[in-house]
Amino acid sequence: MTNRSNFLKQAPLLLSLVLLMSLAFKQDVPPRLHLFLLIGQSNMAGRGVPDAEDQQTNLRIWMLTKELSWVPARDPMHFDKPAVIGVGPGLTFARQLANTYPTLNIGLIPSAVGGSGIDAWKPGAYYEPTKSYPYDDALRRAKKALENGQLAGFIWHQGESDSTPTNAPAYGEKLTELVQRFRKDLNAPHVPFVVGTLGDFVVKRNPEAKTINDALQQAPNHNPDLYCVVSSGLTDKGDSTHFDTASARTLGRRYADVFIQKKLLTAKR
Repeated sequence: MTNRSNFLKQAPLLLSLVLLMSLAFKQDVPPRLHLFLLIGQSNMAGRGVPDAEDQQTNLRIWMLTKELSWVPARDPMHFDKPAVIGVGPGLTFARQLANTYPTLNIGLIPSAVGGSGIDAWKPGAYYEPTKSYPYDDALRRAKKALENGQLAGFIWHQGESDSTPTNAPAYGEKLTELVQRFRKDLNAPHVPFVVGTLGDFVVKRNPEAKTINDALQQAPNHNPDLYCVVSSGLTDKGDSTHFDTASARTLGRRYADVFIQKKLLTAKR
């Protein structure tokens, strides 16, 4: 009886602690977010070497994990190839926006898949190297993220895998189809879609990459609310394929500058 009596006496205190813990947890749930879908292949996923800077978090910048939960954003944030994931443009992109718009809460939706060609970004397409469905997975993740905010932008960096004599000529048309498909499936007809060109080092070793870059730079002429950032002057990590850490961050700032200079977020701050 004594134990039962003690429990009953302590029950209100225990209940209070549970409620306090619940409130503390709720404080960690992000507010309404401006969401950005990060899509493409390895240079969007990131292959730069992480350092201490990448572990610094900002409670106005969140990312959706593989398990579909929100956590403060840090690199590596993608999960396509765990053995090689690293620093990409996404985190610096968000930091640049957060610094420019002090009241903006940002939600990143990392969904890039290293090595994926643009044909892998079609509904139902299966990509064997990562045993995933790039388009379907990105769509599912975006719809889950929309429970916590509004879609503010698509960020696309891809094309290395399509830099072949067979695939490159059709890239522009396929890109337009991809843009239209994402916008239709996410009910986002006018949400900014920003693409980026391949690194100079890719073009240097593979002339077909120039065809891809031409298509990317011409894409704004064929797609409303689409913009292109140029990656000229950036450097690779020594493999002539992937941006090094510093260049990945610079690329992220260039993506952010499109939203800032074009005032694409002004009405949504």
